[in-house]
Amino acid sequence: MNRREFVPLAAAALLTGYAGFRGGRQSVPQREARSSVTLRRAGDYTEDLAAILLDGLKDLDVAGKNVLLKPGLSAFTNDEFTNPHAAVVAAAFAAFQELGAAQVLIGDAPASHQDTLGLAEAAGYRDRIPNFDDVFVDLNGDDVSPVQGLGGSEVYLPVTALRADLIVSIAKMKTDTALGASLSMTNLFGLLPGSVYGWPHEKPHGLGTPRAATELARIFRRSFGIVDGIVAMEGNGPGNGAAKAAHVLAMGADLAALDATCCRVMGLDPSDVEYLQLAANRQGVIEESRIDQRGESIHSLRIPFQLAAL
Repeated sequence: MNRREFVPLAAAALLTGYAGFRGGRQSVPQREARSSVTLRRAGDYTEDLAAILLDGLKDLDVAGKNVLLKPGLSAFTNDEFTNPHAAVVAAAFAAFQELGAAQVLIGDAPASHQDTLGLAEAAGYRDRIPNFDDVFVDLNGDDVSPVQGLGGSEVYLPVTALRADLIVSIAKMKTDTALGASLSMTNLFGLLPGSVYGWPHEKPHGLGTPRAATELARIFRRSFGIVDGIVAMEGNGPGNGAAKAAHVLAMGADLAALDATCCRVMGLDPSDVEYLQLAANRQGVIEESRIDQRGESIHSLRIPFQLAAL
């Protein structure tokens, strides 16, 4: 196993960023009976996106905390519909700094490409992010540490992610030929280091994709999601779809509720998305009646997405 460096899981201080670490064991907190999701209309990427994001982040306390922004980099392109747009990532970076975060880093471990820095540069992140080289982390080559996973098995994860007080999943709104939708929860696959799980990433211990997504969401309970749907992807996503202008930014601390709301905006039924079925009531809520909608209504933003061609 080609790991950059193995870091023992001995110090509890290392694990401030993952779910309920307590004396070497994980204590999974009870989910709230209700969750909230913010939807905001955004015409294009030239708008004041930091101000839009700050409206959705106003109840989030990150003062003095370490934040890791995790964009879903997936291809060497600067188009508007494949990777989370550089303007959204830059706006999130500025917003969390304004909220008083002690440190804001940006990192990813792309599942299908080893050149993480090249992906970020192609997507325009270097041009948009101040002091890019000081704040960007290639999680594929990061030091790793084991975390107790499903059934007591170990999952090896990047130390930078485990040390973060908050993981911010910045995903592109996409349909997915296999899963139905690719959103904030599936974006957590970019926390599996290629130095351990290879390219494309193998799922830990043979877990299927839906189960692996919910397992990562369980481990990284201290998460917040931002979904870039200003220009989204429909059809043969998450890699070969077409641009879909949905003009929306979606935000929420409950990734299951956030993804379920995004599905409804896309004209999809969340109950048809397997990873959301598995996540319901364990990682979050997906019933519309239990999600407090903030900002714009789903109805005002709903725009049916074309599914994969058969």
